[in-house]
Amino acid sequence: MTLHVPAPRLLPLTIATLAALLAAKTVDLARFAMLSRHDSVSAMVAEARAAVADRSSAAPEPGTPAPGTQPNSIATPSIARTQSSATAAPAAAPSPAAPSTDSTGPPITDSERAILLELRQRRQQLDARDAALTARESILAAAEQKLEAQTEALAALQKKLQDLEDARQQREETGWQGLVKLYENMKPRDAATIFNDLDMPVLLSLLDRMKELKAAPILAAMSPDKARDVTAGLARMRTRREATGAAHPGG
Repeated sequence: MTLHVPAPRLLPLTIATLAALLAAKTVDLARFAMLSRHDSVSAMVAEARAAVADRSSAAPEPGTPAPGTQPNSIATPSIARTQSSATAAPAAAPSPAAPSTDSTGPPITDSERAILLELRQRRQQLDARDAALTARESILAAAEQKLEAQTEALAALQKKLQDLEDARQQREETGWQGLVKLYENMKPRDAATIFNDLDMPVLLSLLDRMKELKAAPILAAMSPDKARDVTAGLARMRTRREATGAAHPGG
């Protein structure tokens, strides 16, 4: 009689083997995940420390740890994440209490204030000088107008005086012409008798205005000495007149 041994079932064994392999892989994945998470937490902590160090070197604030200090302990990754967000937030948005030099500008130093004061004083001096120059120009303009008015008044007065002088000379010449015509109409001997007793200036003025045809007979009838003196006087008078460019009295 032959014993029949049942064949072993391979499916449960395969399932058990796969389950063991899956558990081992799960353990490896969990360990790798924990290591990766630890590495990420370490990286976040290092980044937070670098941000805190940069913030401390740029503008130290109360409550910020000094550069080079380390936190006491890291309990959980959530605490590290909280610290990282707390340190990264001020870096992204500056504190309102921090002074802003862009809106108000840098403070003015004493030397710059002195320069501004000197420039202001110089500007005031220039304004005062401009005002003085403007006033002086106004005074000069008024003086120039007054001088022009006086010049015009003097010119008018000179013209008036010249007109009066011309009128006087015209009247005087009219009187001389009346005497000349009187002696020209007389007989030469009678005129010569009168001329011998006249003063030399009057005699010269009469003979100088007389026509030569009328004056020659009178000179011939005069005494020789008187006629000689009259001739010399007439020559000097006409020479002087030609030198000065004066007009002949008789026109």
